[in-house]
Amino acid sequence: MKTLDVQNVRKQYDEVLAVDNVSFKAEPGRILGLLGPNGAGKSSTIRMISYITIPDEGRILFGNEPVSPRTQAIMGYLPEERGLYPKMKVAEQLVYFGELKGLSRAEAKQKAAYWLDRFGARDWVNKPTNDLSKGMQQKIQFIATILHDPKLLILDEPFGGLDPINADLLQSIIMELKDGGRTILFASHRMEQVEQLCDDICLVSKGQIVLSGPLNEVKRRYGRNTVEIDFEGTPDFVDALHGVRVTQRSSRHVQLQLEEGSDPAAILQAAIAGTDELIRFERMELPMREIFVKAVTEEQGAAAAAEVGTDVNTAGGAK
Repeated sequence: MKTLDVQNVRKQYDEVLAVDNVSFKAEPGRILGLLGPNGAGKSSTIRMISYITIPDEGRILFGNEPVSPRTQAIMGYLPEERGLYPKMKVAEQLVYFGELKGLSRAEAKQKAAYWLDRFGARDWVNKPTNDLSKGMQQKIQFIATILHDPKLLILDEPFGGLDPINADLLQSIIMELKDGGRTILFASHRMEQVEQLCDDICLVSKGQIVLSGPLNEVKRRYGRNTVEIDFEGTPDFVDALHGVRVTQRSSRHVQLQLEEGSDPAAILQAAIAGTDELIRFERMELPMREIFVKAVTEEQGAAAAAEVGTDVNTAGGAK
């Protein structure tokens, strides 16, 4: 099995420094989350890994070999933007992409049939792509990405357009591929998906890494100072609490950050007394979106963190 090794990579476009001395490793049998808001440098980094562009400085290795057309053949890249031919039929399209990656026509047909069955999509084989919904197109593009059994899988916002049932199916297949020893790079700005999928993270802002490491270690580093409360009634009890900062608030849910010295037991009692029914009270580690904002604040200042906070919260992190 092969490791992806990005070493001191830099990429500039005219006046924009898109990637600034970025280094990380993605290991076989693990999922590395390459995370950050739009414009952080994720896509520029992915294009260099997949040898669409080359770094201005630094180097990228896959299995101790510099990335090249040869390594492209054993990579699978699912871009955020769909790259299917709209008038081409589904089966023809999958076979075509499989042949481009070195499969024989018979192998491509066999593998396409297998994956269409896995996704419950055999009825689509003779439909042109532009007749499919966005979610269906996303599944077809995912199949095209994995058809040739790549050793490195690069997934850029893979859940776009999928309903919850199909998102769960896709997630289970990604985990199968991970358990089979693939090296998987998962790029996203949706922090809740990262917490469900990733073993390791690399947080990027303004082209720089602001935080990286195994996900569990990163979360432990920031402590268990978050309280989430689900309830029936009104959230008015929150107004009387001391030693907390409200980070989310709605008619049935609040999320609080505990300040030093605050008493979780007192908050629990206030929630019991102040709501019609307490459904859930949980003290937990800081959510990834909050960790990201804190890390950016420490490394790049409050102005950069404000931009990041708006992006990651808009991306669907809040309940």
